[in-house]
Amino acid sequence: MDPKKEIDINVHIRWMIRRDMPEVLCIEKSSFEFPWSEEDFIRCLRQRNCIGMVAEYDERVVGFMIYELHKDQLHVLNFSVRPDVRRRDIGMQMVNKLIGKLSQQRRNRIVLEIRETNLAAQMFFKNLGFKAVSVLRDYYDDTVEDAYVMQYRFKSPEHKALEPVNRITRIAG
Repeated sequence: MDPKKEIDINVHIRWMIRRDMPEVLCIEKSSFEFPWSEEDFIRCLRQRNCIGMVAEYDERVVGFMIYELHKDQLHVLNFSVRPDVRRRDIGMQMVNKLIGKLSQQRRNRIVLEIRETNLAAQMFFKNLGFKAVSVLRDYYDDTVEDAYVMQYRFKSPEHKALEPVNRITRIAG
């Protein structure tokens, strides 16, 4: 275990409610150069297929996730953990909650876009089993930055056992 790593925090993950918005906005502003506004959150959450979830610890919101339900996938639109409690498994718990909603029969993948400059997010999702599947050129309205589309596919236990493993995959992980 990394001696510098702080103790992991076990969070309660629940639906986002209106009362959470001030804390969510604070996390959003402290996490992104081009944060969503309160109107952006409300407009998104008013859509029938859009869901907001928060991670709560010690009666405070420490992370949030906004995603859309589609026929065969979950599309993460916004995701962040409060900067002072990052790297304490809060994000992993939220993603695992989302992965738990996948099945072979219905929604079998999670997709999201990540800025090309957001290496921390790219590595976080890669470590949770997401793979970069494409590049969206000049994707963002606020910059000329590209986005990487990352995807996680549901795998049943039987499917995982049948996956080919080559020497390079074993070494590179």
